[in-house]
Amino acid sequence: MAQSEKPQAKLADPEELSASIAKVAEQSQRLVSEFLERQKGDDMPFQVLDPAVVGKAFAELTQQMWQDPAKVFEHQAAMWQDFLELSARTARQTLGEEAEPVARPAADDKRFKDDAWQDNPLFDFIKQSYLIAAKHIQANVQDVDGLDQKTAEQVDFYTRQFVDAIAPTNFASTNPKVVRETLETGGQNLLDGLSNMLQDLEAGKGKLRIRMTDTDAFELGKNVAVTPGKVVFQNDLMQLLQYAPSTEKVHKRPLLIMPPWINKFYILDLRAKNSFIKWAVDEGHTVFVVSWVNPDGKLADKTFEDYMFEGPLAALDVIEKATGERNVKAIGYCLGGTLLACTLAYMAEKKDDRVKAATFLTTMTDFAEPGELGVFIDEQQLSAMEEEMEKKGYFEGGAMAEAFNLLRANDLIWSFVINNYLLGKDPFPFDLLYWNSDSTRMPREMHRFYLRNMYQENLLCKPGGITLGGVPIDLTRIDIPAYILSTKEDHIAPWKSTYAATQLYSGPVRFVLGGSGHIAGVINPPAANKYAFMVNEELPHGPEAWLAGSETHEGSWWNDWKKWVGRYNGGKKVTARQPGDGAMDVLEDAPGSYVKQRIA
Repeated sequence: MAQSEKPQAKLADPEELSASIAKVAEQSQRLVSEFLERQKGDDMPFQVLDPAVVGKAFAELTQQMWQDPAKVFEHQAAMWQDFLELSARTARQTLGEEAEPVARPAADDKRFKDDAWQDNPLFDFIKQSYLIAAKHIQANVQDVDGLDQKTAEQVDFYTRQFVDAIAPTNFASTNPKVVRETLETGGQNLLDGLSNMLQDLEAGKGKLRIRMTDTDAFELGKNVAVTPGKVVFQNDLMQLLQYAPSTEKVHKRPLLIMPPWINKFYILDLRAKNSFIKWAVDEGHTVFVVSWVNPDGKLADKTFEDYMFEGPLAALDVIEKATGERNVKAIGYCLGGTLLACTLAYMAEKKDDRVKAATFLTTMTDFAEPGELGVFIDEQQLSAMEEEMEKKGYFEGGAMAEAFNLLRANDLIWSFVINNYLLGKDPFPFDLLYWNSDSTRMPREMHRFYLRNMYQENLLCKPGGITLGGVPIDLTRIDIPAYILSTKEDHIAPWKSTYAATQLYSGPVRFVLGGSGHIAGVINPPAANKYAFMVNEELPHGPEAWLAGSETHEGSWWNDWKKWVGRYNGGKKVTARQPGDGAMDVLEDAPGSYVKQRIA
């Protein structure tokens, strides 16, 4: 806190304090009772950060570190030198002298934005001490020789989780904003925070499930996922939505959008101003979207092959019946794009040419370098996942969400710890975080196939590496025009890995690199004009060579895609198609019932 600030300490009201303590006691008692009750069974939750895996990685690290103790001492000496410089700088500051910081937070580090981290000498010292320690801890483990690549990646990832967790912002006494709030409320913020934490523990049945937003503030079809449309088909795995036109004429070829089933489709339809679906409808496309079911144990035996037959292939049949048009354009997002690639290879073998142009959004087909998600893929962890899936018939959506959140722990975990538990505030209603908390499960057989054959063995990019519907899948058979969008800061589908598809597909390929990450880089409407994109008309062998020859263009990739897809719309426009006008009956209003199935 700034030296000029003098927050007034507030004495807690005895009645309010008593009521808060009584509430906390009641919550605690109920939580302990439920915990003891659960111990009678064996329903232990799957752990994304398995202590055995973490321990094994660090045991190997320790063994290798002491093969070269001189290097360890070198890092320690460098760290203490920085601490000595910090002490000398602090002493000069005390005497009123100007002194440059020894350590500065990264420009995009939001943790130290409070003025007190710069203006107050104590908090400035705490901040720099942490930054120095964090830098040298991470440098030390990254400089250890002799570790295999998988273990090195795990150690680096786990070390970052540790370093993020010990940040002074995460503790009440070393966060100036929390100190101010505590003085101003007489400690009520801490009691409210404890109550919030107990509620989250209760909701997670003993496992901390941090609320990121006010889920009661949103309702599908009311204030999110509101683009008008109808469900025109459904089977075990999906509902197919056809959106109502907003123009008198539409492009001849319909547009099929296939989102991932790891998350729900309405990331593409949050609000009118950032809805890709609404934008595409307004651009004159007859839009069909797959809305995947949120599976339970009854669908345990559904396979990746089933997702192909009951997803895109079923959708293509329905679209022809609904519109009379055989040929379409298709978009696949993330895992939906991986399935689209598999489907197109299958169709090529079957001489099925209904898809005339394909768009892949942040899609991996070569999993040789899967990024930080690869940390969770090894034999020990896969076996633990499979054991969990055998018991339930599916993989828990919450565990999947936890893994994704760990990739950006400061933004998606620790910021909410501070807001909810230390400041005692309720999470802000935010549609994107509502979607992010709306987890989906993975059927046992599908998920096992996906993780083993793609993430672990990387067989999809090898001709004939996997077989679907009796057809050896060969991605080089895909010879239709393809538009590939990746994003520069994607932690889930790293752009340098997605670039590998440019060397697999045989047709004309346009590779575009957007700004930001897996979500914000895709959901980037032209009106926002937020992130630029990069293009290179050439497709050299490696991503670095592509980047070196690329040009940056201002504005959204949506407009670039609009120009590209315009060549494949099928010629002259036709009269707009209303859902239900064709051979498919309307089942219910969009967004449908499948998307509304939430995990309790």
